[in-house]
Amino acid sequence: MTQLATMQQTLTERRQQQLHRSQRCMQPLPDGKVRVQGKDYLNFSGNDYLGLAQDSAVLTALAEGAARFGLGSTGSPLVTGHQYPHQALCEALCDWLGFDEVLLFSSGFAANQTMLQTLVANDERILLDKLSHASLIDAATAHAGGFKRFLHNDLSSLQQLLTQYTAGKAVVVTEGVFSMDGDSPDLAAMAALCAQHQAPLLLDDAHGLGVFGAEGRGSWQQQRIAPSQLQALMANFGKALGGSGGFIAASATVIDYLRQFGRHYIYSTALSPALCWAQRKAVQLCRQDDWRRERLQQHLCLFQQLAQAADLPLLPSGSAIQPVLVGDASRCLAVSQALQQKGIWLTAIRPPTVAAGKARLRITLSAAHQPEQIRTLVAALQELF
Repeated sequence: MTQLATMQQTLTERRQQQLHRSQRCMQPLPDGKVRVQGKDYLNFSGNDYLGLAQDSAVLTALAEGAARFGLGSTGSPLVTGHQYPHQALCEALCDWLGFDEVLLFSSGFAANQTMLQTLVANDERILLDKLSHASLIDAATAHAGGFKRFLHNDLSSLQQLLTQYTAGKAVVVTEGVFSMDGDSPDLAAMAALCAQHQAPLLLDDAHGLGVFGAEGRGSWQQQRIAPSQLQALMANFGKALGGSGGFIAASATVIDYLRQFGRHYIYSTALSPALCWAQRKAVQLCRQDDWRRERLQQHLCLFQQLAQAADLPLLPSGSAIQPVLVGDASRCLAVSQALQQKGIWLTAIRPPTVAAGKARLRITLSAAHQPEQIRTLVAALQELF
């Protein structure tokens, strides 16, 4: 069988298993909506938690950035790519989060890859939460020193692994908010455990940044973790900050080490300067507009109250990510398609993104939604369930 025939057979098998993914061309709209093939839907699958992706001030900053600095950075950060908008965004992030320095990346995926590939030595073992994002899993899989996974958010499981290694020979990696479950670890207890075993702690807070903590600094700040307790923090601009790209924040020594040896950073074209100018405005609005987080919290409380009254099979989550467990992949896809017929865009999350038998509807709430939209969603789910 030729390579192309093997590919076609694999794709056919995926369709038969109801696991094939399709790509749609979409037009995001204000007020928590999206347009697909000329039809408008209530959008409960995006990550625009604070409604900044369509904010007029952010869009004005994007246009201003393009007019002043151009579209492309024209090179990698260490050649011609690091320009005034990049520096201004880095300084804004440092001032906001309280870390010494920041490096910008083309994506959160690239930032996570760099964080693990560069900061973990070949003679160190990566200890990774079982439900970590694919970017972390891929980096850990390629690590020369190997990796082990501890049970999800289970400190006793992590402690058992840490006792197997000499102090300083293990690195712990977790997330502030898990993307498919929406839950969080006890970061304070985890940081204390890491300190006890001299194990650096690396945190992916992509879904916590902007949503939790004072001025939206993140889940780590909400749990009273100091920057010094993290060897590095990864977060991105594609969630609460409404844009794209990612960053790593850390001490000056760690950042300089990443700058010298982080291959994704050294050899990738830097972010668009226009985008950086817009992201700087998004950071400013995130910090000052507490009403966005307050509205998001109100929507979360309303959704959970209605969902519990409707007896929907919710997974435990206190974040903007509210998973409704369906189980069977075929049924999950059918419910998602039925919701589309009712004018609701809610993507079915199926294996391999989640484990077999754990297919779900991953509801994401936004400050851009309206209470009536949430009531419409829950009423439709109740009817289908």
